[in-house]
Amino acid sequence: MKPIEREPIVAVGLMIGVETASFELNGEFASAGGARFVAGSYQAVMACSRVEIVAADGRRFSAGDEIKLVPVDESSSFVVRDVIIGIDFHWEQKQDQQFQGALRLKLGADKRLTVINEVPVEAYLTSVISSEMSAMADAELLKAHAVISRSWLLAQMTPWKRARVKSDAKIEVVNGERQLIRWYDQETHTDFDVCADDHCQRYQGVTKATSPMVFDAIQATFGRVLTFSEELCDARFSKSCGGMTESFDAAWADERRAYLAVSFDGKNFPTEFALPLTDEANAESWIRSSPPAFCNTTDPKVLGKILPDFDQATRDFYRWRVTIAQEELQELLRRKLGIEFGTIRKLEPVKRAESGRLVKLRIVGERETLVIGKELEIRRALSPSHLYSSAFVIETSGNGSAAPENFTLIGAGWGHGVGLCQIGAALMAERGYSFEQILAHYYRGARVQALYTK
Repeated sequence: MKPIEREPIVAVGLMIGVETASFELNGEFASAGGARFVAGSYQAVMACSRVEIVAADGRRFSAGDEIKLVPVDESSSFVVRDVIIGIDFHWEQKQDQQFQGALRLKLGADKRLTVINEVPVEAYLTSVISSEMSAMADAELLKAHAVISRSWLLAQMTPWKRARVKSDAKIEVVNGERQLIRWYDQETHTDFDVCADDHCQRYQGVTKATSPMVFDAIQATFGRVLTFSEELCDARFSKSCGGMTESFDAAWADERRAYLAVSFDGKNFPTEFALPLTDEANAESWIRSSPPAFCNTTDPKVLGKILPDFDQATRDFYRWRVTIAQEELQELLRRKLGIEFGTIRKLEPVKRAESGRLVKLRIVGERETLVIGKELEIRRALSPSHLYSSAFVIETSGNGSAAPENFTLIGAGWGHGVGLCQIGAALMAERGYSFEQILAHYYRGARVQALYTK
């Protein structure tokens, strides 16, 4: 892969489609037109289809459909109030977050505000590594995550960005059966390169850049990326694979990527289980058990070094159980899919991917029957936020009537499972594996290469 001359600048979407945005400047900033903004509190608003900044003393500055504020001094920073993190996930919350670099306030296509931070890639990564996990994680894990986060980020940017195959979000009849098969990727990000939340990579600015170990990991891997067949790797990752990583096509477009394939998260697949996990009996045996794997740990000391504070509320990421009452399930499906199924009679596995994750699930109701997929659509439909994963089996309970009163989902893993498993990689680092060995385990056939230098 051909190296480039200098470190790129990334545009990160912090807030999207908001009416107003409150922020504070810590230091002096200047607009492209030469206007100066001293340290203090400000609010961005929409006024007559123009972006307008209002200072605490009432002074107003307007400049068309976008205002870009650049720090006069590199040490200057800005704070954005009430940034929502974990959007649509069970840990959703608001935070005040501090950033360095430029602040862009842009009029979006919906005539609302989009708040963007422009920052050098390595500074962005310093935050991502601290935001995705505890900044006190082992050094080799931090290095591995620096390489994959850098690779994934650059794969979303010009000139490395690949055309994405968009999901067709409509119901179709396939073999006489109604199906809704769709996936969710970053195809909607047009005003910036990546968003700041879990839908891309968790980025919280200098708010989370708290450990010298993170800076050391970034510097030790500066400009280094994963490549496969001379192309930049789209290096996906998730929190816990549940013992088996997943292939790219199970979660997104129907295309294979050799370095994002299914593999056991350990040295040797346990002999007491049978493959393939596409087989329903094999998958059920696997999911109902707790096989040894790198990511199979409940050690609070280890997890405390890996997970940010708000992620530590979740402990059952390797194997989990959720029960949904009949009435709750009907309401979820009505709200998430816009369909009135009536009484739900069955949830039936239709197709499993090679990791055992469901990629097609049949919902049988008294009024409607529909097959849904892929994995995230299933997770969204069966939870107020998202199920931990689509690797689950289904139990029902009731009073003997035709329709179950409760549906219990017994599952494995946290996230889509594609690429690096963060918990598994953390355990590998804890046991003395180098970051190169960690990357070789999760991205088979890929190699580490320097794309740019200091």
